[in-house]
Amino acid sequence: QVQVVESGGGRVQPGGFLRLSCVASGSISSINAMNWYRQAPEKEREWVAGISSRGAINYADSVKGRFTISRDNAETTVYLQMNNLEPEDTAVYSCNVLPGGSRQFYWGQGTQVTVSS
Repeated sequence: QVQVVESGGGRVQPGGFLRLSCVASGSISSINAMNWYRQAPEKEREWVAGISSRGAINYADSVKGRFTISRDNAETTVYLQMNNLEPEDTAVYSCNVLPGGSRQFYWGQGTQVTVSS
């Protein structure tokens, strides 16, 4: 059993910043990949950023240069530092985790980010 919990969402003004956290726990010996996704109202879910077990990092073009993904030394927590937030970043942000040796991704419930003046 794997649990994934996101936190850190909230409401900020345009130009502001937030730091999201995603903690994976449970029957995990290692993690192959962790990704952030977001879904705005009436829009498809979109991938935002990802980090692999080897530290390879990728970003969606829409957030490149503003968002930074990182992980802790235990590699069970991934962060998403979001700077210079725009109203278009408003969405529910979710994290998924691919445990080592598994083909199944596990999702958290998500955390709401609202960017509004």
